[in-house]
Amino acid sequence: MATRGPSFRRSPGAEVSVELIAGPFDPWARLAAWQAGRAGADSGACAVFVGTMRDFNDGDSVRAMTLEHYPGMTERALTGIADEARTRWPVNALLIVHRVGPIEPGDAIVLTAAWSAHREAAFAACRYLIEELKHRAPFWKNETLAAGGSRWVARNTPAEG
Repeated sequence: MATRGPSFRRSPGAEVSVELIAGPFDPWARLAAWQAGRAGADSGACAVFVGTMRDFNDGDSVRAMTLEHYPGMTERALTGIADEARTRWPVNALLIVHRVGPIEPGDAIVLTAAWSAHREAAFAACRYLIEELKHRAPFWKNETLAAGGSRWVARNTPAEG
């Protein structure tokens, strides 16, 4: 019969990084660079979500989008969401990278990642980051439509599952 050691819970001192980027970024290179900068081998799992801009929304073709935010306010909101995730799951590190400014279809918009000793906490925390970000973070989207004109997006896509 196997015995189980004490559960690992690092959350209060978990590393948190929140970044807003005003130009294109490679989420996989950003993830690799950030992970390479982390010391130690405390995580057996890393869960990652990368969101990209679609070329359609609400039945219309979309040519581009401008994502606006209030500096300071947005970073505080994202850090608050990460802090909430730290209190809910035993994570070692959390990363949120979000684009602002002009964006084209296919461009990466958001990267969320969570590191933990075990996959269950990493998956749950990563999903929490993206779902809460989509519903609570102060971003405003203005879409440029392929048919001409532009419009402000009134709501985010609902959570799945």
